Amino acid sequence: MTNTSRIPRGIIVFNSYIANTSVFLTAGTPTNAERLGILPTEAAQWVDINNDWAPLMIKYSDKKNTRTVAVKDQLYQLIDKCVELDQNCHLLDRIAASPNVTIADLELFGIKRGMLQSNRSKPSSTITEPLSAILQPLGGGSMNVKCYSPSGQRAGIFDEADSVQYVYTVGNTPPESADAIGLTKEISTKAIFTLPLGSVSSGKMLYIYFRWYNTKHPTLAGPWSNLQTILIL
Repeated sequence: MTNTSRIPRGIIVFNSYIANTSVFLTAGTPTNAERLGILPTEAAQWVDINNDWAPLMIKYSDKKNTRTVAVKDQLYQLIDKCVELDQNCHLLDRIAASPNVTIADLELFGIKRGMLQSNRSKPSSTITEPLSAILQPLGGGSMNVKCYSPSGQRAGIFDEADSVQYVYTVGNTPPESADAIGLTKEISTKAIFTLPLGSVSSGKMLYIYFRWYNTKHPTLAGPWSNLQTILIL
């Protein structure tokens, strides 16, 4: 379970936390986010919270003129949004478990140093369990996805994985393989999720592959599924 106490809940302390971590995630080549196994879309959501936070913090800092109850409430809502992002994507857990993490990384994100040692154990074998996915068009360009293991009766993440990785494209030409150039690559930490493709995708075909994935040990990812093709409504 994610330890939400890593993220400060007080306005003043969180102000430094979100500003410093946002700059850190986007710095470097490759970025620190990539080095620690954080997806660009996830890093962007974290940075967006900081972008919304900064102008509100300016108002909050002016006690006489612009600090209001509404401003204070909005700041606490952004703190809650950050905590929720971490809970949904397990960002801090994944940073703690990254093979590239350093003591400085842990200190910046408020992760206890003990996590560096506790997460060094690495599975020794590649995931062999295939992934089966059931797709259901929802309309408006969205697709419901349910992921299963052949050995499981309910949708759920396979024990040796912590997420589902999928690659896809929208159009009228199927890709030759899951490694084809130009495919969009994402992960989901949930076995049941909605893939938003946008209303502009309605009437087109979705071509998609899935596999079990371990964000802590990506080299041990499972085999890609067969290509699935479905009409987007």
